[in-house]
Amino acid sequence: MLSRRALLTAAAAASVLPSLPAFAQEETDVAPADLAEAGALKDISLGKPDAPVKVFEYASMTCPHCARFAKDVFPTIKEKYIDTGKVMWTMREYPLDPRATAGFMLARCAGDDKYYAMIDVLFAQQDSWAFVDQAQVLPGMLQIARQAGFSEDQFNKCLADKDLFKGINAVKDRGADKFKIDGTPTFFINGKRKSGEITLDEFQQAVDGMIK
Repeated sequence: MLSRRALLTAAAAASVLPSLPAFAQEETDVAPADLAEAGALKDISLGKPDAPVKVFEYASMTCPHCARFAKDVFPTIKEKYIDTGKVMWTMREYPLDPRATAGFMLARCAGDDKYYAMIDVLFAQQDSWAFVDQAQVLPGMLQIARQAGFSEDQFNKCLADKDLFKGINAVKDRGADKFKIDGTPTFFINGKRKSGEITLDEFQQAVDGMIK
């Protein structure tokens, strides 16, 4: 559960870093069938379920690399690959600190149809809540939540949802234990692992050969 006091205390203890490097690690494949298992929380995906390419992105809401990818690269991927039925995209939660967990909780509470829109806004306004003094974290998040239609009561209830808190962290734990993820962003493209921030050209090189 993330009460106001618990979130602020945990955030202070976590000493959130303003910049987290892309992690270099061995490129290892994962069986697509293993990736397809949602785990503790249901997947919220974009695109057609029968798309020839399935992408799973493990991200943290406080990861600057994830935010930059979301802003600079993902919109073109969505337009060119997801909206045209070539790629199904699934983001999975891998929070690196309590603030990231809270961000994902708000995205989940926004509802399936607003999940990615909430993610986009949180990334776009990351500086207003992820890398501020602890006293400014919740006010910054509340302002964003209000833009998505949350009342203050709904905001507080969302961050106090014990089951959701546990579920998001269970998604992270499964990613770490089963898929050996230790940094964000990490992508799996039809099971092929790509660690760290990727460019549009790198994505296209990885994907185009998989599309008939």
